[in-house]
Amino acid sequence: MASLTVRQLDDAIKTRLRLRAAKSGRSVEDEVRVILREAANGPDAGVSSNSSGGPVEDAAPVRRPRSATKSKLPRVTLIIGGGIAAYKALDLIRRLKERGIHVRCVMTRAAQQFVTPLTASALAGERCYTDLFDPQSEFDAGHIRLARDTDLVVVAPATADLMAKMAQGHADDLATAILLATDKPILVAPAMNPLMWNNAATKRNAAQLARDGVSFIGPNAGEMAEANEAGVGRMSEPTEIAAFADTMLRPLNSRRLAGKKIMITAGPTHEPIDPVRYIANRSSGKQGYAIAEAAARAGADVVLISGPVDLDDPAGVQVVRVESARDMLAQVEKSLPSDIAIFAAAVADWRVANAGEQKIKKTQSGLPKLDLTENPDILATVSKLKQNRPKLVIGFAAETENLIANATAKLKRKGCDWIVANDVSPASGVMGGDRNTVHIISANETESWPVMSKDEVANALVKRIADAIGAKA
Repeated sequence: MASLTVRQLDDAIKTRLRLRAAKSGRSVEDEVRVILREAANGPDAGVSSNSSGGPVEDAAPVRRPRSATKSKLPRVTLIIGGGIAAYKALDLIRRLKERGIHVRCVMTRAAQQFVTPLTASALAGERCYTDLFDPQSEFDAGHIRLARDTDLVVVAPATADLMAKMAQGHADDLATAILLATDKPILVAPAMNPLMWNNAATKRNAAQLARDGVSFIGPNAGEMAEANEAGVGRMSEPTEIAAFADTMLRPLNSRRLAGKKIMITAGPTHEPIDPVRYIANRSSGKQGYAIAEAAARAGADVVLISGPVDLDDPAGVQVVRVESARDMLAQVEKSLPSDIAIFAAAVADWRVANAGEQKIKKTQSGLPKLDLTENPDILATVSKLKQNRPKLVIGFAAETENLIANATAKLKRKGCDWIVANDVSPASGVMGGDRNTVHIISANETESWPVMSKDEVANALVKRIADAIGAKA
């Protein structure tokens, strides 16, 4: 055998490294790090076994390849376009991951003028792709792999320029090459100035993409980044896009609550003192809204009866807005019959019996006399119905002390089937926050859950409901 030149040996080593990196799912640089660590510490250093017995690298900074567990997660290729709304795409990464979705990011050159690939990489937990002619990925036709090794392609923000390239079938950069090469569903979240969105060319491009089977979410109406500019053109909020993407990813056979009608209450009630003042509490409505969205994703027909909150309507949910406890009870009764009723609203226990028709003024005679009267008990009213009672009635107990004891007593007093108990003392941060710790109390048991995001609590509660009513997976 003829001896190899240094250059031939170098080329052979590079080829071998690229092949090994392709098999492991790592970049060439990461593969070199693994080899060096194995040489220093032995072949098992820095690796663990996945469920199929193969090594899974898990020490930073080497990117973790998709293990058997990750391969079961729904996968999104997120293409970030070059608009000022690109900063929202960073929050979208987090929102998708909260829903158990594996995110791989691709950024256009223009997008990198607004946010950095490093930030997207850190949030996604793996490398962000930017270059069509990247030698680290093109040896295995990287744009084809990124287009096919996914379940959904999301474009957010989708600029007018990017939409035009999509409609015309351009493939002059990594993002457009992926979009042209993919055979997976595509979800587009447009973001641009209202004049650009309403331009005839953009309308033609959007119509063509819709005919090609591309799904759209938004754009929304509102203020633009430019001063004194408003109209339709704002990118949909990350929570909206994540919910829509989750719905597209969810197979029909996992819609375990399909055919079930669920009524949910959420938020506070406002009990008027006079036309400008009211009695209320600190409920944000986030947990009830998250439950409504999770139930809709599971296929249920959801009616959400909401007190005054500053939240967007959940996707796929009928929202009825009310102010007072009496308004809420009227809408609850109107929504019956329902298969399941979930009372997450923090209804004010009392209201002013003598609410003023005009603003109550300060006087020299002292404080005005406000007589309080009890509000209707919505949970108990529905729980004790003899006709049209839902098969499963779930109440919430927001307590600041003796959580389990008070919630158990409430379960018996109200006559509902379950109580979801949570600690809302100021130290917990639950009121208005994004995380929650709940206990599911029934007549037979108390089930305590760990600290989770409110979205995770919602998903877990909907799954438990489906299990309880025997809904098929």
